Amino acid sequence: MQSMLRNVLIAAPLTILFSAAGWAQTGAIEGDVKGEDGKPAVGAVIKIERKDIKGNYNTKTDKKGHYYYGGLGVPGMYDITVEVNGKPMDAMRGVRTTGAPAEVNFDLKQAAARNAAAAGAAAGAGAAGGAAGAAPPPEENRSLSPAQKAELEKQRKEQEAAMARNKELNDAFNAGREAETAKNWDVAIQQFDKASQLDPKQHVVWSHLADSYVSRGGTKTGADQQADYAKGVEDYQKALEIKPDDPAYHNNYALALAKMKKIDEAQAELNKAAQMDAANAGKYYYNFGAILVNAGQNDAAGEAFKKAIAADPNYADAYYQLGIVLVGKATTTPDGKIVPPPGTEDAFQKYLALQPNGANADGAKAMLASMGASIQTSFDKPGAKQTNTKKK
Repeated sequence: MQSMLRNVLIAAPLTILFSAAGWAQTGAIEGDVKGEDGKPAVGAVIKIERKDIKGNYNTKTDKKGHYYYGGLGVPGMYDITVEVNGKPMDAMRGVRTTGAPAEVNFDLKQAAARNAAAAGAAAGAGAAGGAAGAAPPPEENRSLSPAQKAELEKQRKEQEAAMARNKELNDAFNAGREAETAKNWDVAIQQFDKASQLDPKQHVVWSHLADSYVSRGGTKTGADQQADYAKGVEDYQKALEIKPDDPAYHNNYALALAKMKKIDEAQAELNKAAQMDAANAGKYYYNFGAILVNAGQNDAAGEAFKKAIAADPNYADAYYQLGIVLVGKATTTPDGKIVPPPGTEDAFQKYLALQPNGANADGAKAMLASMGASIQTSFDKPGAKQTNTKKK
């Protein structure tokens, strides 16, 4: 059986759920809203209208006045309107989505000043036209005070600077994504780092930077590897500070911690991910088990695979990997007979029940044969009597 074990005991397949995977196809819009009192506007309604094709989406600002809406089409053209108590207060037209989230901020105090100035200009132009019978002046802002003109010019320059930063940010982010796809980790890290400096509030940038550091660490050894893993952990923390409710970030953070053998911390993060995203809890625990197997921590891996099975009783690969872990704990009797621990046979049988022609089916059958166990061959009718085939 030991010889058979060496032939079938392979590294557990690692299927990490990278949080950033979807950003290649979707975009996001986010920003901050300040009220007329200068404080964060809580509960302001953000209306997002897609202009290139029909689409309308709503969200609200949180207690910090921040809003975020993801899953938007890329590329896309959007109009953004902020409403307070059902009244439109400000808007931004022609916002384009690209690879990185577009940042659109609103200052309702400045918006009120602009609206008042525009109303005053319109009133002044109307009065002049009525008195003299002449057309209004060609430049609307002639009636603005010097202070109002200065404020409008300041806002114009700030908007131009913000647009330039956004373009530079998007260029850096997209260059990082291209390098990431090509597994050119040095360039990916360089570009994502540049993007993080341009806008430190973009959680998706920090997550990609973390992913790239951890991936590059996998190509190294020793102190260099640990240094990259440590940077990845640090950057996952920054992503989570900005967006703590993303289960995939917690998952990837946990996997990085596990690579550094910080098992208890990793387990805590996996639990958070599983609680936030119960539908994928089995995958989170399975990923964790795979990392532990590769790190030689089989006892902890077995517990992770059991949790994956508890979360998803039909997770075939989790049964197979649990069986492999249990085989590694087999004992030998005084007469030389190898005895696998309880549950080993059941794990392989369950894998075959779920995946009779799966990638690990031959391995499962070989393990059962080495234990002298019967292989169940009819599983298609739950509750029906199963047919066994004795391997000799």
